[in-house]
Amino acid sequence: MTIKTIVKSGRKRSSKARSASSGKKSGASAKPVRGISFVKMHGAGNDYIYLDARDKAPDNLPELARKMSDRHFGIGADGIILIRRSEKTGVRHRMQMLNADGSESEMCGNGIRCVAKFLYDRNYEKTETFPIETGAGVLTLAVTPKPGTHVAQKVRVNMGKPRLTRAEIPMAGDGGSKCINESFELDGRKFRITCVSMGNPHCVIFLEQPPTDDWVLGLGPKLERHAMFPRRCNIHFVYKQSPELLIQRTWERGTGETLACGTGASAVCVAASLNGLTGRKMTIRVLGGDLEMEWNEKDGCVYKTGPAEEVFSGVWPA
Repeated sequence: MTIKTIVKSGRKRSSKARSASSGKKSGASAKPVRGISFVKMHGAGNDYIYLDARDKAPDNLPELARKMSDRHFGIGADGIILIRRSEKTGVRHRMQMLNADGSESEMCGNGIRCVAKFLYDRNYEKTETFPIETGAGVLTLAVTPKPGTHVAQKVRVNMGKPRLTRAEIPMAGDGGSKCINESFELDGRKFRITCVSMGNPHCVIFLEQPPTDDWVLGLGPKLERHAMFPRRCNIHFVYKQSPELLIQRTWERGTGETLACGTGASAVCVAASLNGLTGRKMTIRVLGGDLEMEWNEKDGCVYKTGPAEEVFSGVWPA
């Protein structure tokens, strides 16, 4: 399968090269590529393929997600995100997310920042603050544009209120109880876990040293599919470098290790505060960069601010 990409370049080609690329006949027009238009974007390295599905969505989305996301035979991404129209009053757009393995997820905090940039940069959303519907509910986003432009530079997301009971996460055990700093043992290794839902399930483990591959790649996939989590779980390994700075690595449900996880950073922010490791404001350093986090005491919501970048666009042959 050939992927036709549209890449901007400032380099001029010679008239000979232009003639050769235009076909046998000088001046012949190139045939349009038929397929699925896409935009590759990332938030702190958490990369997804974005499809404008406001009018029509492609068929067989799980298979499409697996093929597009493949980093050797496809475009390469942590998954695909469709931008659809919302039917909710006062909300214009909805985000639908599929992981690289084809499974559907409720929300991605880094992904929704890129959805906001996609909509704002193209004037589909004209104001700097607007709502987007997700599988975890309607979230409000605030865009900081580049000076003098209508191009998003940073995006702040109200991630909503954390959910802490086992029934809400969900996880095994008494549905009304919480899992905060509970002892756990796996493969002969003892550690403590705190579990949070940000519309999707998260398990946070605080370590005495920065997280290593032994933790992330060794225990991450086993914990993701542990019987304790009926819908699987996102697993986060965190080191407190200071009360204002946490170092986080993530094994993401349905994808594997990712450079960033927005809902995960939100869960880590809540877990760190609940365990008395930080206050309610902090920076979380993920492999893809820094995220500014706050668990607001007044409204109980988690706020996340970070970058959103467009990498390239193209057409996936149908």
